[in-house]
Amino acid sequence: MAIVYKARNKKRAQAHGFLARKSTKSGKNVIARRRHKGRKRVVIG
Repeated sequence: MAIVYKARNKKRAQAHGFLARKSTKSGKNVIARRRHKGRKRVVIG
């Protein structure tokens, strides 16, 4: 059996990072929502 999931931090950051979130309107909404809720960490990554 091969290992299926191999974590890639660069790919992860490009998909879920701060700049990726800020680059779209819905992404900005995600950050705003999480800030409003009082999240310690705003982005997943």
